[in-house]
Amino acid sequence: MCLNESKEALMVALRLSSLILLVCLVSGGALSQPAPRPEGQAVPQSPPEQPQASPDTPDASPLEPSREVSPEARGDIFMARKMYREAADTYKDAIRDIAVVYNKVGIAYHQMMQFDAALDYYQRSLKINPDYPEAINNIGTVYYAKKNYGRAIDQYRRALKINPNSASIYSNLGTAEFARKRYKDAFEAYQKALSLDPEVFEHRSTHGVLLQERSVEERAMFHFYLAKTYAKAGVIDRALMYMRRALEEGFKDRHRFKEDPEFADLQDLPEFKELLALEPRVL
Repeated sequence: MCLNESKEALMVALRLSSLILLVCLVSGGALSQPAPRPEGQAVPQSPPEQPQASPDTPDASPLEPSREVSPEARGDIFMARKMYREAADTYKDAIRDIAVVYNKVGIAYHQMMQFDAALDYYQRSLKINPDYPEAINNIGTVYYAKKNYGRAIDQYRRALKINPNSASIYSNLGTAEFARKRYKDAFEAYQKALSLDPEVFEHRSTHGVLLQERSVEERAMFHFYLAKTYAKAGVIDRALMYMRRALEEGFKDRHRFKEDPEFADLQDLPEFKELLALEPRVL
């Protein structure tokens, strides 16, 4: 009798264990399922995988400007890159009897030293707008390049009648007067240019709509007059800089730094005395 009772108790225990195990399995499976979403709620999508850049991918900044910009803007980009032939060809695509674009074509040819072609386009620009001072100035730079300084001066003065506040044109006038060795007139033009733009002699741009002449034969004398111009304007650091350049390029009349009244305020500066005492290596 006891044996039968023991067997029954064991069977009950086994059935109870099986039931507990089944409940655990069912519960675990339910926990592993995602929670139900409210009806109508979108299931979030994983962000698409971004393609990896290939090491062979070409540069995103090609030499050729984007075709989406205008021909004139593309020409400006070529000019900034000093690709003057490409600039001239591109500007021609933009020409629709526009004075400024004809002028820009002229500048592109000018930079390639094709002065006759440059002059032709400057003159075309003036046929559209006879009072375009930048084109008139640029015609003057062509005459200057051909060493026809008198005609260059005439063009600069003509341009200044239209635009009397152009520092660059006054600078060009001074340089043409300088080339004719009319130093007093050159000095006066330089002073006017500097009064209009304190940075006028530091400009180095080779594009835009107006050319500023920088080529001179007597560089030592040229830098002496720039030193004198800055000294008179009270710009001491640049006066000393151009004084040094004049001496390095072989300026012989050192006594003028002491005798010319424009340098009077520099006489007691240690830098001024050092420059006169030194024997700079002539470049």
